[in-house]
Amino acid sequence: MKQDADNEPGPWNPPSPEATADGPPAPPAEQRPAAPAIVRHDFAFTGEWKEYFGIWIVNILLTIVTLGVYSAWAKVRRQRWFYGHTLVAGSAFEYHARPVQILIGRIIVLVLIAGYNLAINFVPVVGIFIGIAFLFAVPWFLARGLRFNARVTSWRNRRFDFTGSYWGAWPGFILWPMAAYSTGGILAPFASKSGWSYVLGKARFAGRDIACDPDLDKLFRQLGPAILVIVGGIVLAVAAVGVLAVAGAGGVFDGLTGALNGGDGDSTAAALLIAAMVYFALIPFLLMFALAGLIYRAGVRNVVFNATVFDGRHMLHSSVNRWRYLGIAVTNFLSTVFSFGLARPWAAVRMAKFMAAATAIYAAGGLDHYVAIELDEGLAAPAEYLDVEGFDFGF
Repeated sequence: MKQDADNEPGPWNPPSPEATADGPPAPPAEQRPAAPAIVRHDFAFTGEWKEYFGIWIVNILLTIVTLGVYSAWAKVRRQRWFYGHTLVAGSAFEYHARPVQILIGRIIVLVLIAGYNLAINFVPVVGIFIGIAFLFAVPWFLARGLRFNARVTSWRNRRFDFTGSYWGAWPGFILWPMAAYSTGGILAPFASKSGWSYVLGKARFAGRDIACDPDLDKLFRQLGPAILVIVGGIVLAVAAVGVLAVAGAGGVFDGLTGALNGGDGDSTAAALLIAAMVYFALIPFLLMFALAGLIYRAGVRNVVFNATVFDGRHMLHSSVNRWRYLGIAVTNFLSTVFSFGLARPWAAVRMAKFMAAATAIYAAGGLDHYVAIELDEGLAAPAEYLDVEGFDFGF
């Protein structure tokens, strides 16, 4: 029997017995079990920056005193604080990594990086081969690092897991990113789709699958606002160059170049001055690229989360306002810089509250019936490599 278009099967609308069963006829409608109620559970972050400031400053001081050894304990303490203050459906997340695991992982990563740098400095040819080997090792680090991070994360005593393979990481983190960079970011949506389909689509919770299949058209639409920002940066850069060129043609800088040259008319100082002008003119353009990346990232998060379904029926939801996200990110950066880093705890808590408030899960039925599963956490070194390289995938 053909179903109506409005009743097309989906995460919250499973196929009716008439549409799927070839056996006995379906029971009357009044005898069928009622569809589970859809309940929205909003995420919330309850931490306060004053409390985190105490943790943050102690972590820094002890890390300095112990010559970096305490950094592993600092990370665990920081992660447990942030996870413990991130709640959904009234329950907080938990972080189970052990400091010794983190310390061993960091030592391994530091030894590998030090060996690579030594090879580059003393035997450049060998360094090239090591660099190629590192390229082929990145997918392994990604897969193992994501698995470790997932398995040390839990919610209501149920652990996350990650089942992505080595070869599965290649498209989203090697091939498509290279294509995106070579096309000036035009192919970035392909990298976003492939990368997030791997990160979230291969994740599991309490033994149940998490599906993630972002719509490519929607991802491409996120390029629009980012491109507008880049165009604005180009306009500003061209305007700055034009102003400087007009000023130079009018002899505004003649006195300055003469002073730099000691009045001998040599062109060296003039050339340096022109180079400085060009560099200064490029600053707005580079800043616009950075801002465009933030805007694109916020849009991608919404598309990806809204295409993520857990256990075939519970749907994630993200409603990040890209302009508010941009404003918070920029003001956080500026406040951290001008406070010499002391505003970092305030900035981190501010962003955590904003992102949590823009996240929810629409649950079809209860969330309490999942069974806890014990998993081997694995090696922490790949996860520490992700930290060193700036990869940020939190469960």
